[in-house]
Amino acid sequence: MKVLVLGAGAVGGYFGGRLVEKGADVTFLVRERRKQQLEERGLIIKSIHGDFSFVPKLLVAGEAAEPFDLVILTMKAYHFADGVESIRPYVGENTMVLPLLNGMAHVAALQEAFGSERVLGGLCFIESTLNAEGDVIQTSPVHEMLYGEWTGGSSQRMEQLAQLFAGANASYRASDNIQREMWHKYLFITTLSGMTTLMNSAVGPIRDAADGVALTQQLFEEVAAIMRKSGASLADDIVERHMKVFNKQGYAVKSSMLRDMEKGQPVEADHLQGYLLDLAKQNSVEAPLLRTIYNKLKVYEINRSLL
Repeated sequence: MKVLVLGAGAVGGYFGGRLVEKGADVTFLVRERRKQQLEERGLIIKSIHGDFSFVPKLLVAGEAAEPFDLVILTMKAYHFADGVESIRPYVGENTMVLPLLNGMAHVAALQEAFGSERVLGGLCFIESTLNAEGDVIQTSPVHEMLYGEWTGGSSQRMEQLAQLFAGANASYRASDNIQREMWHKYLFITTLSGMTTLMNSAVGPIRDAADGVALTQQLFEEVAAIMRKSGASLADDIVERHMKVFNKQGYAVKSSMLRDMEKGQPVEADHLQGYLLDLAKQNSVEAPLLRTIYNKLKVYEINRSLL
């Protein structure tokens, strides 16, 4: 099976690299600057699960190549439109498109662009980043990718993917209800990114503050209410489960959105919090804390545009 990974960053570089490590045929679609860096240095993974380095197969958008069997999307939401256009020439009649973006807003756009039958559901859990040299640094026990048919259940191509992922030094897990898995992660990542950016803090000090845990619970409940009113199938106890996970997070854990803000980089405010506020408006759900967080993120974006 021929695999194309859009991006060779903290997510694409890691999960794509682990497939290369087990012998899979993987190509990375990257920008010219990243291509030059990878050609000079190689793709290096430094992980608590074991290091791996290799010379990757690379493409730059527009270069000729036959369609791939699987295209894995790992870009941030603010690069989504460019990413969709860059993969068009490499998506054939039988290509599977597997997005690992946070949230849900991208799914309909991918289905419109490539056809519902080609688009799978997917997500990942990983704490990784690129260092100054462009190496992938992965630092926590969790390195899991989930995938599944958008409409649920199993299929022959899910069995093919299971064979592709089998034996890789990461967890690639099939789900027969990937939409629920994606909503559950969306709930957690929206709350984690929202609280850490609102408080400009890692998780530990938020928990230690007088109302930190209560406000976190409030945000979980606001977001869950929006999702349920919009038709999402959430587990009845998902807020309780997510609160337990939040309370077990390491003291210094930060959301990737907060790390992006600290670096002065773009954030996914519209894709995550903004999309949910649109759903809240459509379904007449009040979400005052979520609205406050979104407004702070938009102020950040305005100030960033003035630099």
